[in-house]
Amino acid sequence: MDEIPVQEKREVPQKQEGTVPARSFMPSADIFETDNALEVVLEMPGVEKDHVEISVEDDVLDIRGTIDFARYQGLRPIYTEYPIGHYRRSFSLSNRIDQHKISAELSDGILTVTLPKAEQAKPRKIVLA
Repeated sequence: MDEIPVQEKREVPQKQEGTVPARSFMPSADIFETDNALEVVLEMPGVEKDHVEISVEDDVLDIRGTIDFARYQGLRPIYTEYPIGHYRRSFSLSNRIDQHKISAELSDGILTVTLPKAEQAKPRKIVLA
């Protein structure tokens, strides 16, 4: 079995000036499809449940996770694998997603967003007449 190389943490390019003195990163994401939904799984270590914001506007799913930097004050890093920062990722949604039924859960730094398929997008069997 071949190993999949781990991607480096990528910073979100800033298109405008920000008022928050922190960098934002694109969380790594995997997307899985079932008969009834798409599951988007994102890695957001250090983000607490009440610091996740998920919205849909103009067919764009916007996901933001913010870090509480107070947890890191007074610590002197000896070794770090990735830089600390906020997370942001956006996905364009097709009309095949039922946007009113999107749900999400966060557990151990892993955010899972469920995008239910619209009825017309679900597989179905055609019965002969």
